[in-house]
Amino acid sequence: MGILQYQLDNSVQTKHDARLLYVSASTYENDWHSIKHSHYFSELFYVKSGAGALIIDDQKLPVAADDLVIVNPHTEHTEISIGPNPLSYIILGIEGLHFLFPQKKDYYIYNCAASAQTNKPDILYFFNLLLNELTSKEDGYLDICSNALDILMVQIQRLTNTTITGELSSPADKDLAKVKRYIDSHYQDNITLESLANMIHLNKFYFSHSFSKFYGVSPINYLNNRRIQVCKELLLSSDHKISEIAEIVGFSSESYFSQNFKKNCGLSAREYRKANKPPYSGDK
Repeated sequence: MGILQYQLDNSVQTKHDARLLYVSASTYENDWHSIKHSHYFSELFYVKSGAGALIIDDQKLPVAADDLVIVNPHTEHTEISIGPNPLSYIILGIEGLHFLFPQKKDYYIYNCAASAQTNKPDILYFFNLLLNELTSKEDGYLDICSNALDILMVQIQRLTNTTITGELSSPADKDLAKVKRYIDSHYQDNITLESLANMIHLNKFYFSHSFSKFYGVSPINYLNNRRIQVCKELLLSSDHKISEIAEIVGFSSESYFSQNFKKNCGLSAREYRKANKPPYSGDK
């Protein structure tokens, strides 16, 4: 794997109280054996060329040229190339940032070239600017890096509709993030409040209070919302019966599923499928 990395001896601070730790340019080659890892800081990738995948938990998420990839602190991940064209990308390591993505995920992949915005920002320009400034280290390079990073963060917020907050770095925060990632990947399993609390060795009542305070939703409601999200996708992309879908995603009974679906969507599952996937026939 070809890597050109520039560490910062001096601090590049941003208005978000974040600090740029390094910028690196990497090409994923056959000599690199990818291993899952996590950092106490956020990583931002811009894929310049090639094709591959970001691996998080049990998911293999495709990435390609012009993809902006953001991974929050304490999120286990790695990246691999797929096919004849190796991934080539620029990476920023930024301490003190946490991104609040849609569906409360700990990562985000956004294709900048496919953006429908009229005046979409050139995100790659800022990645290249930071890399070039740290390569040359000419007079004033720290000021340029600081300002470029501030602008980049605002442009990313506009482009992806995400919110940036201070880093969530305490051990307790890390444990709660671990549970949430587990729910995201294992929603179809038989999950209880007790089993989730046991994962991080907490009393179930204290765990539920901490999770609710941190994410604004109780663990079981988050689990049900995740299951409903997958249900909605299956209702539109498959011909499974509604009872089968409820079972696939882990609901213990069709009545409990129906109650949660109606509460979440304002429609029954059958009404949702009919409204969003016409024409529809059968009692599925």
